[in-house]
Amino acid sequence: MLNRRQTLKWIGLPALAGGPLGGLAGALERARAFDDSDERYWHEIGRAFTVDRALINLNNGGVSPSPRHVQEAMKEYLDFSNKASAYNMWRILEPCIETVRVHVAKLWGVDSEEIAITRNASEGLQTCQFGFDLEPGDEVLTTTQDYPRMITTFLQRERREGIVLRQFSLPTPCEDPDRVVQLFEENITDRTRMILASHMTFTSGQILPVREIAALGRKRGIPVIIDGAHAFAHFDFSLAEIACDYYATSLHKWLFAPHGTGLLYVRRDKIPGLWPLMAATEEQSADIRKFEQIGTHPLANYLAVAEALYFHEELGPERKQQRLIELRDYWADRLLQNDRVRLNTSQKPGLACGIANVSIDGLDVTELTKWLRKKHQILVVAVKHEDCTGIRVSPSVYTTKGELDRFCEVMEGALANGLSG
Repeated sequence: MLNRRQTLKWIGLPALAGGPLGGLAGALERARAFDDSDERYWHEIGRAFTVDRALINLNNGGVSPSPRHVQEAMKEYLDFSNKASAYNMWRILEPCIETVRVHVAKLWGVDSEEIAITRNASEGLQTCQFGFDLEPGDEVLTTTQDYPRMITTFLQRERREGIVLRQFSLPTPCEDPDRVVQLFEENITDRTRMILASHMTFTSGQILPVREIAALGRKRGIPVIIDGAHAFAHFDFSLAEIACDYYATSLHKWLFAPHGTGLLYVRRDKIPGLWPLMAATEEQSADIRKFEQIGTHPLANYLAVAEALYFHEELGPERKQQRLIELRDYWADRLLQNDRVRLNTSQKPGLACGIANVSIDGLDVTELTKWLRKKHQILVVAVKHEDCTGIRVSPSVYTTKGELDRFCEVMEGALANGLSG
């Protein structure tokens, strides 16, 4: 199987400007001159991105920018695709997806025949949510803090097929993982046929004990679907250690892959029992690739995932995790000095990472979010949820402490003077 550089050489395209990995090689080489406890290290890592520093982007949990070299790789593949689309896309580039599949599987400790490359977490999750046959009265179980699109998926099945959606609230922040598992177990009934659990909640960044939840479902004979949209490549774990059967995620969040890329993991012996979202042949019933049968799709986006994987590995999952926690605590500890500030996210090890939700007594989160954006060019997300109301803040590895100082100064101004200043 050809890798990307062999493919580029074969088809006559130049390698990325500035060396085999273009700007990334230079950024990594310069960064290695410093210890990762030195802000100069992270300054050099930040130079691998093309972000607009006129805006302080603290919503990397929504969708992340890709490093320059990932963007350039995608553009090269797109240019090549357009030279002779039917041939170049399907005969030359399509087979290279297997290289990406193998790379992802090796990095996260599973079989490559259990990995489907998708367009986003929603596509992978809906494949699972729609992929099981259910009867009227059958119940599906999830929390009130699962992602709205996934709730909408179950509600449509409820309207169309007569199934029943059951939801329960999570303590926020919850610093007792056993209590989370207990809540799932308490809400299982003799009609429960499917469970959906977020690995990391989109509301507050709380990490749920999905290994134990998956084990609970397996003991009861109930399939458990894990929504890993915010977890994958955010903190250091492997799919193998979770020991789940179904896991879907976006790659354009914390892996920094091109926008419109995702992953679906299905344990190999579970593949035949799960219907694909779009029709596949009977011969593909046990093939993970049946979940990729979506018609014509963008090869450029998928193949450039390989460059994002390289960046993730070179940066180091553990180093990346520690930096994201460091940035979270940097701004959170400062704001928490004010009694009106409440952090809706645990700072205890293993219970959260780079995402945190913060609220300020006396300030409406929607108005605060608008004020931060329009007045100060700071981008955050307003979360208005009965369990967890506040602004969601998610820096990334390219975020500087100077930018977080600015965010804290502005928030302190709002605490002192309201939103009129």
